[in-house]
Amino acid sequence: MSLVSPKRILGVDPGLNITGYGVLDVVDGTLKLCEAGVVRGRSRHSLTLRVREIHEGLVDVIGSLKPDVMAVEELYSHYDRPKTSIIMGHARGVICLAAAQAEIPVVHYSATQIKKILTGSGRAPKTQVQEAIRRELSLAETPEPSDVADALAIALCHYYLSRNRALT
Repeated sequence: MSLVSPKRILGVDPGLNITGYGVLDVVDGTLKLCEAGVVRGRSRHSLTLRVREIHEGLVDVIGSLKPDVMAVEELYSHYDRPKTSIIMGHARGVICLAAAQAEIPVVHYSATQIKKILTGSGRAPKTQVQEAIRRELSLAETPEPSDVADALAIALCHYYLSRNRALT
């Protein structure tokens, strides 16, 4: 499947406790919200069980919604918290595995790139990004929880960048 003109985009905001997802349909050049929600890692004490729950949840989402492409936020690593980055890599790994098993291409975007595409500033606050999502998708309210809003932002970023690639 081509990354240039997807019909259905799955955006994923990885997290060990809450992984947000948002699915956008491209219909006649316009975007429509298909579905958005969260996959919860319920097993607070076991990393192994949490990553299994995330994988199973994403497999279900992919199986039922059949996206053409998955867009995922890149891992951000801060020197003060390297362990957090390592642990988050587990979540991203099983998310990418779910896509690979379904033979869906995966693209990765940094948080600053996503913010810049949606707001014009790579340092935009979360509220500004959420408002951009609400406006772009013609939603009555900003998506909640913020993990869902982030996932939709990732899907929107992919849509805009893939549309620009198609025009060049």
